[in-house]
Amino acid sequence: MASTLSEKLADFIDSVRYEDLPGETVRSARLAFLDWLGSAARGGLEAPAKMAAAVLRNQGGAPQSTLLPYPEKTSCLNAALANGIASHIVELDDVHRGSILHAGAAILPAAFAAAEMVHADGRRLIEAVVAGYEVAVRLGEAVSPSHYFFWHNTGTCGTFGSCAAAGKLLGLDRRQKVWALGNAGTQAAGLWDFLRDGAMSKHLHPGKAAYNGLLAALLAKEGFTGAEAVIEGEKGFCRAMAPAFDLSKITEGLGAPPYKIQENSFKIHASCRHTHPAVDLVLDLSAKHGIDSREVLSVTVRTYRTALNIIRNPAPRTVFDARFSLPFCVALALKRGRCGLSDFTRENLLDSEIRTLMSRVHLEPDEELDALHPARWGAVVEIKTRSVGPFSARTDFPRGDPENPVDEETLVSKFRLLALPAWGQDKVNALSRTVLDLEDLEDTALLFDPASDRGPTRGFPAQSDRARRGSTETDARPEPKSSTPN
Repeated sequence: MASTLSEKLADFIDSVRYEDLPGETVRSARLAFLDWLGSAARGGLEAPAKMAAAVLRNQGGAPQSTLLPYPEKTSCLNAALANGIASHIVELDDVHRGSILHAGAAILPAAFAAAEMVHADGRRLIEAVVAGYEVAVRLGEAVSPSHYFFWHNTGTCGTFGSCAAAGKLLGLDRRQKVWALGNAGTQAAGLWDFLRDGAMSKHLHPGKAAYNGLLAALLAKEGFTGAEAVIEGEKGFCRAMAPAFDLSKITEGLGAPPYKIQENSFKIHASCRHTHPAVDLVLDLSAKHGIDSREVLSVTVRTYRTALNIIRNPAPRTVFDARFSLPFCVALALKRGRCGLSDFTRENLLDSEIRTLMSRVHLEPDEELDALHPARWGAVVEIKTRSVGPFSARTDFPRGDPENPVDEETLVSKFRLLALPAWGQDKVNALSRTVLDLEDLEDTALLFDPASDRGPTRGFPAQSDRARRGSTETDARPEPKSSTPN
C-alpha cells in the first residue's frame, strides 16, 4: 500500500496505458509534442542554444538521441539538456496556468531523448508525456503561487515531470521510480534572480530539469537510491521551497481523466505568458476601434501581482528583457499590431515611437484578478486617445488557454513557421503529418533518421490510423502564412 507521495505517484506512472487514455488526452499529447518541436527547432538557432551545443559536442557521448535542430546524435543526457535549453529561448513554448509551469520545455526533451534511446514507439512516448505532465503540474499546483516568488517552477517542478516521463520509458519498477523521484527532488532548482541582469539562466532551467530528471531515472535503473518522501518530508521539497503548499492537490483525482495535459495553454505571442492577457486586449481593442498608436494618450493595465513582479520592467535594455516588459509588449502591440517572433528586435526596442508609448503605459495591481490567480490569468486594459474613447476590456483567459483555444490548424502553422528555418519545407511537412499521427510511429528514433533522406516518414504503416478510422481530418495541412504567429 502506498504511503508516501512518491509511492503514490510511482503507482500512477505505472498505471498510465495508451489504451485507457481518452482521445482528447492523446490529441493534447500530440499537439504538445508538435508545439515543443517547433520551439526547440527555432530556439536551437539562437546564440544560447548554440553555446550549449558547442559545450556538449566537446564532451562527446554515445549517439543515442537527437540534438535539435541540426539534427545530429549525442548521448541522451546531452540531448535532453541541449534541447531543453533550446525549447525555452523564443518564449513560444506551452504553459499551464494553475502550476505556472512551462511543462513541455522541461518534460519533452527528456521524454524524447529517452524514447529514442530505448526505441520506444509513439504510443509509449504518449504514455510518458501524459505521465510527466501530470506529475509536474500537480507538484506545481501544490506549491504555487508561494513557491513561484523565488523559484522558477519550470526548473523545479519540471524536474519531477521529466523524471516521471523518463522513468516510464525506461521501465523502472515501483521502487526505482520512488528513488528516481527522490533524486529528482534533490536536484530541483531554478531561481528568478536572472531577471535583474537579463541573463540566459532562464533557458538553462528547463534544460537542467530535463537532464536532472532523466539522470535520476537512469541512476535508479542501476539501483541508485533516493529519498522516499522527498515531496512531503521534514526536509523535503515542499517544506524547503514553498512558504504555503497544499499536498492534497498532488493526489486528488490522480489517475482519473481529464488529465492535466488537457489544461495546457499554447502561446501565440513571443513573450512571457504573463504579458499575453493585456496584449490580447490591446490587439482586440485596436482592431475593433481602429486605434491609431500615434493618438494614444495612455494605456492602463490592471492585472494580478505575480505578473507585475515578473513583467513590470519599464526600460528593457535587451531583446530578452523586452519579452518580460509589459510596457514594451503593449507598445509593440499598439504600433505593430502583433507581438510575433520577428517583432522582438533591437530596432523595435530602440524605436522612438514605441519608447514614447511605453512611457504612457501604467500598471496597477487588481485585487479581484489577484484573488483569481493562478486559476485565471486576467487583465483589464483601458486605452485613452486624443479624439475618441476611452476604450476598455477585460479577459480572464488569454488566447491559447483551454477556455479560449486556438485550433489545430493554427498550431500546425505555428510549428511550420518556427521549424522551417531549421529543417526546410519537406522535412517540416513530413514532421507535422507524422506527429499528428504520433501513435502510429513504430520507433521514435526514426523521427530524425540520418540514414534516410525521408527521415521522419520512415517507420509508418502505409495507411495511418487517422485514415483507417475514416476521420474527417485530412493529412493535408495548411501551408505556413507569411508572417510569424501573433
